Amino acid sequence: MADLFNSTPEPDTAPRPLADRLRPARLSDVIGQEQVLGPESPLGVMLASGALSSLIFWGPPGVGKTTIARLLADETDLHFVQISAIFTGVPDLRKVFEAAKMRRQNGKGTLLFVDEIHRFNKAQQDGFLPHMEDGTILLVGATTENPSFELNAAVLSRAQVLVLTRLDLKDLELLAQRAEADLGKPLPLDGHAREALLEMADGDGRALLNLIEQITAWRTDDKLTTDDLTKRLMKRAAKYDKSGDEHYNLISALHKSVRGSDPDAALYWFARMLNGGEDPRYLARRITRMAVEDIGLADPQAQAVCLQSWETYERLGSPEGELALAQALTYLALAPKSNAAYVAYKGAMSAAKKTGSEPPPAHILNAPTQLMKDQGYGAGYAYDHDAEDGFSGQNYFPDGMKRGVYYTPVDRGFERELKKRVDYFAGLRAKRGN
Repeated sequence: MADLFNSTPEPDTAPRPLADRLRPARLSDVIGQEQVLGPESPLGVMLASGALSSLIFWGPPGVGKTTIARLLADETDLHFVQISAIFTGVPDLRKVFEAAKMRRQNGKGTLLFVDEIHRFNKAQQDGFLPHMEDGTILLVGATTENPSFELNAAVLSRAQVLVLTRLDLKDLELLAQRAEADLGKPLPLDGHAREALLEMADGDGRALLNLIEQITAWRTDDKLTTDDLTKRLMKRAAKYDKSGDEHYNLISALHKSVRGSDPDAALYWFARMLNGGEDPRYLARRITRMAVEDIGLADPQAQAVCLQSWETYERLGSPEGELALAQALTYLALAPKSNAAYVAYKGAMSAAKKTGSEPPPAHILNAPTQLMKDQGYGAGYAYDHDAEDGFSGQNYFPDGMKRGVYYTPVDRGFERELKKRVDYFAGLRAKRGN
């Protein structure tokens, strides 16, 4: 019985793309991914012990997920079957599982490689479980999305997640040298143009090989400059998904750069997000959030700066309005930092949940009716303006509740002044026995 998607093809004499010709024949030929393929890495240990488990490869495009899966099948003498979650439905999966069962009865295991596995819905993912558990298939899934969010817990509990990373410039240079060896001649690029070519690939090995094929098709022996290259080739679009991992990774980098008082890094991540197509209004909202979370009352002006920059963006629009947001971002990065108000808010929320519906003390309740006066509402209230120093020091927490201390200002920026005030009132409260 022929396997679905794996029928024996007729001999093909058509030209093969460079990326296909350079596909590694052994795991040791794979460029990069030492953290996954090294002797002491998870895969290295599994292969050495002869105990390969189901795997999920998580990483960006063009870093070797499919190649490694295919080579694992060769290393472990498993039949390799490849499907894509984009083009495969439930009837197709049933045929794959039936073929794997028959193959197993004949003494041959199956490594099922599922590309874009995160695109299968929950029911489809659950369909893999019995076949993984009884050994019918060894599942190797590939995804560009965070498996923690996109894959069922049941699948994740039966597979090990391995993270593949984008290729660095050294890896890409090695790949370019392999391409030159296959082509039998060096690329017609000067040093700067070669560096520009590697940067254009943006960590994607397949993209680099496709760019190299375009260059060789020009059939020129003249050394091309960076200007020549950028005129003839389009830079690969930055990898950015406004609703996916890259979105959250970059906004996290931006926020932490501001918190770390690094305006240059903050502006870099801001520019990366804008170049990726992020909505400037989303960035305006997040920048304002940074002001109230990480600067707080250490610089009360910071929040106003953010709101003004947001309003300026709305009035100017793109691309001029983004400059106002960049200025606010720079201001925040260089502002004194305090999360004291943020911590105080969370502490007060926690206390409010624990104390439930404890009423305020009667002396601070208004008594607009005689009945409420008879119940003691407002009795004994001390009007602060009539007290010495304009401070009565009365208790404002529920009766019987231990006084909470939530706001502890830092000794930075304007909060240095607020700390003096907090200490001043605490001293008066202690002096008056409250």
